[in-house]
This record gives sequence, structure tokens and C-alpha cells, in this order.
Amino acid sequence: MNLKTSFAALTLLGALAAGGLTAAQPAPGPAPTAAAKAPPVPLLWKASKGEDTVYLLGTFHLLRPDDYPVAPAIDDALQASQRLVLELDPAEMNSPTLGLKMAQAGMRTDGTLLDSELPPETAKALQTWLAGNAARVQPMGLTAQSVQRFEPWFIALTVTLVEMTGHGLDPSLGLDSHLAQRAAEAGKETVGLETGEAQIAFLDGMHRPEQLQFLREALDSSGEKGAQELDRLHDAWRRGDERTLWNEMAVRMRTEYPALYHRINVARNDAWLPKIEALFAEPGDSLVAVGALHLLGEDGVVHKLQQRGYEVERVEPATP
Repeated sequence: MNLKTSFAALTLLGALAAGGLTAAQPAPGPAPTAAAKAPPVPLLWKASKGEDTVYLLGTFHLLRPDDYPVAPAIDDALQASQRLVLELDPAEMNSPTLGLKMAQAGMRTDGTLLDSELPPETAKALQTWLAGNAARVQPMGLTAQSVQRFEPWFIALTVTLVEMTGHGLDPSLGLDSHLAQRAAEAGKETVGLETGEAQIAFLDGMHRPEQLQFLREALDSSGEKGAQELDRLHDAWRRGDERTLWNEMAVRMRTEYPALYHRINVARNDAWLPKIEALFAEPGDSLVAVGALHLLGEDGVVHKLQQRGYEVERVEPATP
């Protein structure tokens, strides 16, 4: 799994796929309160306009038990905020109907089979992957026959999620889920920047070449090599290393897959920006927690707010 592909997959997974594809699982329980490692260095910024503050936190949608507890700066930002803003409202993300809606959107409706549009080598790779992961995917209802009913994007996301969870990353331990639970316990308002329907439409609206490319790369990224690259990505996030995340992953993805990059990052950032700006007019501070890619580089929300005259500073930056 090359790094740019891992980054794209994590962004595409987002709140919807991490919640929707695992909707049959119970709601996430409390994150572990002890860890052998130091807390991850947060990708956290403080945006100010006069006396009004919006915190911006770059999340990782699937994490491991030893990624907790979070850094004190995150606890402080949540405590100082009156509301938590996520990509998707937790009530919708944890709804048992979300996964069903997603699966329905991912089903083929023209009477054809998935293999009818797959290059022969991709079709063969998918069958090989299914056979090698039968113990994990058959409880999800995925067999060599059942996958034929779905669109490439849905199977690509499923392959990616199975690979990530098989490597110990758990969507129920994602930072988004952890913050949502903490906010609920504290009685804080929690809202989403997007709806589940909008995210599903975004995924289902991927152009065919993008879908086929995403599936091929998801299959190519499986196995031990992919696990090693995923560790590199996770490690960069743990270190709060925005330069590596941007320069080695986002920029490469933007260069090699400009249409996909614009769809999953730039277009959504631009749609979110007015909603984030509106938070400055709300009473009390806010904490916005979204996938890390959305905050980084010249296409990220941090830079876009700076361009609009907001004072934005990194909180507890990564050490060199």
C-alpha cells in the first residue's frame, strides 16, 4: 500500500465508511485509559477572530488501543469548546441504517456483474484476495458470488477496511469516535459538516476510471507490504508530522491522481469552509475534528482560513 494510496483510502473511508461498513458492530466503548507509548502529538490548530476561537484537529479514522490516552492539548480544546464538529454527526454515523443505505447505494442496478467491467487481472486479484481472506469477509456476507452485485467503489472500500482492521486498526477507536463519546458524556453539542446521504452520493458519484483505479490499488496494497506502508502513515500521524503527511503523501496524490484528489479533498474543504467560518459567530468556542488531510497544505482548511484573515497557530507542534 503506497503512502498516497493509503492516505486517499483513509480520507475516502472517513466517518461514513468507518461507521457505515461496520454498522453491525456495537457502538464504540470507552477508549483505553492507559498506554505504553507517549500520546500522539496532535495535529491541532487554534483559529481566532477577536475573542472567538475555533480549534482544528486532524484525526485518524482508525486507531489502536495504545494510541490512547490523547494528548492533554486535545482534552483542553474539547473542554474549552461548547460544541464538537465532525465530518458526520455521530447519531447518524452510529445509526444501524447507515450501513444498509451505503450497501444499497453500492449495489449494481443495471443487471450486469462486477467482473463485466473489471480488467481480467483485477478480477483475478479480487478472487484471490477473497479466497485468502474468507474467514474475515464471509461473516460480512462477501463471497466470490456476492461481490458481483456491487460497484467497484464499495468493494474497494471494503477491501481497504478489511486490510486496515486486520492490521490492528479499529474504526471504533478512531479519534472521531472517541471525541464524540467524550462530548456526549460532557453534554456538549455535536454536529456534522456533511450528511450521510451527501457522503454516500459523493462516493457513488466517483467516475468509473476512479472507481476501477481505487479497487485495483486497494488489491495491490494488500498484504505485508501494505501493512508496512500503513505503519509509516500511522507513525507520521502519531508524530504530528504535517510535512511528511503533506509532502510525501498529499502532494504525490494530487500530482498523480488530480481528479480523485480534488474530489475527496479540495471540493469538500471548500464546501466546509463557510460552515466553519459560521462557527466564529456562535456563542462559545468550537472544536472541529476532521481527517488530517483536510487541514494540511495550501489546499487545507488551515491555509484557507489564514487567507481569509483569521489568525491560525499550531498548538503543541511536533518536535523536529
